[in-house]
Amino acid sequence: MIGFDVENVSMPAIDRASVRKWLKAVAFDHDGRQTGSLNYIFCNDERILQVNKEFLGHDYYTDIITFDYSTPKKVSGDMYISLDTVLSNSKKFRTSYEKELLRVIVHGVLHLCGINDKGPGERAVMEMHENRALEMWYNSEF
Repeated sequence: MIGFDVENVSMPAIDRASVRKWLKAVAFDHDGRQTGSLNYIFCNDERILQVNKEFLGHDYYTDIITFDYSTPKKVSGDMYISLDTVLSNSKKFRTSYEKELLRVIVHGVLHLCGINDKGPGERAVMEMHENRALEMWYNSEF
């Protein structure tokens, strides 16, 4: 099940049924993984800062926090996404809000598939996978 919820914000205008199909295809594209329970919680900067402090001990804003409950062949997790940071990043990177939101949404699933972005060279690998997933979105009918 792939669910979408909100805390302190309005639900973003995304085609949830299409996003679900896309995320299943992205997971499958990574060693045939299936999707288990994926919960997206869209929130504001204050909420994501609170989650970041409480669960990770980090005192800064971020676009996404992913809690991983996956098994080797099934991706599952809770993902908090700050719509405030998605908006500011879309302006910073000169891309549309929709594209930045989709990038962050798939970023969480890619983490659950085992792709990291904190170590040396890992950010470039993550970006490659994000770009491939976005190509799937824009070149397919989900």
